[in-house]
Amino acid sequence: MEQKLKILIVDDSLMSLEILRSMLLKNSAGVVGSQGEARIPYHFDIIVAMSGEEALEKVRAEKPDLIILDIILPKMDGFEFLNILKSSEETQGIPVIVISGLDNEVDEEKGLLLGAVDYVKKPFKENLVLARMSTHLKVIDQIRIIEKMSMYDTLTNIPNRQNFNIRAKADGGRAVREQTPISVMIIDIDHFKKVNDTHGHQQGDIALVKVAETIASTLRRSSDLAARWGGEEFVVLLPNTLHENAMHIAEIIRAAVEQASIPGVDGNPPLNVTISIGVASTTPDDTSFMADLLKEADKALYTAKETGRNKVCG
Repeated sequence: MEQKLKILIVDDSLMSLEILRSMLLKNSAGVVGSQGEARIPYHFDIIVAMSGEEALEKVRAEKPDLIILDIILPKMDGFEFLNILKSSEETQGIPVIVISGLDNEVDEEKGLLLGAVDYVKKPFKENLVLARMSTHLKVIDQIRIIEKMSMYDTLTNIPNRQNFNIRAKADGGRAVREQTPISVMIIDIDHFKKVNDTHGHQQGDIALVKVAETIASTLRRSSDLAARWGGEEFVVLLPNTLHENAMHIAEIIRAAVEQASIPGVDGNPPLNVTISIGVASTTPDDTSFMADLLKEADKALYTAKETGRNKVCG
């Protein structure tokens, strides 16, 4: 399957930048080579930088999948860039291939010890660079598959609890720094045990998938996150959202689930389920607030269930 990857090339020579850029583009997916297929089965979005400082800015803004790095750069050299890149939790996982005119073993060892995945000496052979890139891109693919498996619920294919916790930490930190509101919802399917007992666990799984799809599709902003919390519970994270707006979104989700038709198993007629939602919001002063916010949402959910279900409380 063809994919598009961002490649950042860092070199202070315009000629070297163009040579590498042309080499990647002519051997990427969509370009038929002498063997009748692309040398590397990916589409590339090529980003360039001519200094270490510019490269760090591009890394933060573009989040490249792979970096091709020259060592000899003005002011901040490639070694210093590597050290900064690998010292940050956000960027340390980006693989770096060094392509440099520094051809002694000491420099090669230094680059690898600083975290480069490969070191290619100039002048380089195109076939060698392409072969090594292809190897590292396959590793990126494998890592992405593993990450998705560990971060997404296997039944509903929406983010799982671990994924939510990571996002909540990041968005919570931003809310503290910028003093913006943040809201959460905890959602529970009403009488879900009865669905399983009456219609079977296969039907219950179909209901979980449909509810998850409905919740996720109702959220309009890319910054909002719906995740499976566990069992028949879901959680929603709404950064930069006031309580009244979160309550409004929760009501839209509640109504959408109530109206959703869940396919029946083995030709049985479709069925409907309802949900109860607890909402909590805050403008946090410190990063330890999330646990308390979730407890508050859970209390609101309990109130919704105790006062009739199929409602939003908060």
